[in-house]
Amino acid sequence: MEIITAKHLNFAYGNDEVIRDLTFSLKKGDYVGIIGQNGSGKSTLLKLLLGLLKPESGKIYLFETPLREFRAWHRIGYVPQRSGIFGKAFPATVEEVVAMGIVGKRKIFHRRSVEDQKQIDEALEVVDLLPMKKRLIHELSGGQQQRVLIARALSGQPEVLVLDEPVVGVDALVQKKFYELLQRLNKELHMTLILVSHDLDTVAHEADYLMLMNKGELCTCTKDMIEKDKKHYVTL
Repeated sequence: MEIITAKHLNFAYGNDEVIRDLTFSLKKGDYVGIIGQNGSGKSTLLKLLLGLLKPESGKIYLFETPLREFRAWHRIGYVPQRSGIFGKAFPATVEEVVAMGIVGKRKIFHRRSVEDQKQIDEALEVVDLLPMKKRLIHELSGGQQQRVLIARALSGQPEVLVLDEPVVGVDALVQKKFYELLQRLNKELHMTLILVSHDLDTVAHEADYLMLMNKGELCTCTKDMIEKDKKHYVTL
């Protein structure tokens, strides 16, 4: 089954053409890295796929449904850049932040059920943070906060996880554990992963294949292709 399909996408900010005639598709269980330098169009592509921007032309399908008709957003989990979003003025506990991930599947004033709590605890267990669920989110380290954001996305039981530069500002050891978690989600839970990054070396090692963005255009390649001619892909 195709999870995401894009056909002949075009998008511009005024006269600045950012996305140019992009066509690709992702299937269930894919682990793809979207790579590109700043200004290459990768963040804009992400916003188009999530319905945050509207393409000037072209079509997008989510789970084989036209984007304009798609309503099952709980099937897609989104992990944004951390960027210090949990300051001391943010009073929520880890558990409360993760619970936000199931709001899309419930009514606004829905009282948390036993099943809801089970989903929250299972998501925290996946990211090894269940013992910390009563801690205030701002008390956690940067790497732990990033795992909370993943748990929040997982609590809605998505089929695809979109991660936007998820390890910016996180130290090397935490990054290693973070990518090990992504491998587990992909290989054991068969979750489709879309990892947006500018780090070619790391993502080439982690993802099954890559889509390199360059001036609004797309080049799809595999790990083997990069290893054979890394200099070419680095200069794209």
